Order: sequence, then C-alpha cells, then structure tokens
Amino acid sequence: QVQLVESGGGLVQPGGSLRLSCAASGTIFSFNPMGWYRQAPGKERELVATITSRGSTNYADSVKGRFTVSTDNAKKTVNLEMNSLKPEDTAVYYCNAVLYGFDYWGQGTQVTVSS
Repeated sequence: QVQLVESGGGLVQPGGSLRLSCAASGTIFSFNPMGWYRQAPGKERELVATITSRGSTNYADSVKGRFTVSTDNAKKTVNLEMNSLKPEDTAVYYCNAVLYGFDYWGQGTQVTVSS
C-alpha cells in the first residue's frame, strides 16, 4: 500500500523559511510527477509546485522565486524549500504523488506564517 509521510511544517515569522519533506513507500515503481498542494481555511486546495522524474518543475505564480521543489527518485522523496514566507502562505500543505495516473496524498502538514 502506497503511503506518503510529510514532515517539516510549523510556525514561522513573515520573511522566514521552512523546508517540507515527503517520503513515499509501498511501491517499487517511480512516481511521476510528485509535488505539493496547499489548502487554506475556506479555500480550495491549490497547486504549489510539482516536479517530474526528469526534473521539470511547475510553480504557482504566487510562489515563484520563493519556493523550490526537488526530488530524489531513488529515495522516492520530494521536498519543498520555502523562503520569504508570507502570511498568505499559511495553509495545510499536502504531498502528492502520481503513479500510473492515480493520485496519492499525504495526511497534510500545517504551515503558519505569523508574527
């Protein structure tokens, strides 16, 4: 059974940084793509960043230049480096991994940006 386990969320002041990590298990096959989504209170879940097995990335306009997504295909991990965080980045962040067209999701990790 495929499982995605996230870590690294927390409380940070505006302008600060956080790193989220997600480790996948339960399959010998490679996910493509992997990435991160987020959901703020009262809003729909939205894409933050994705990365393919070949390293092609896609970012939401709101995070371009501040967030960096990376992956280790061999270890089946995906990371999100978040810099220059803003209060509007506050949300539950979900790891996502696609395997042969099927979406898998992590349980979510809370990121709160507040002074």
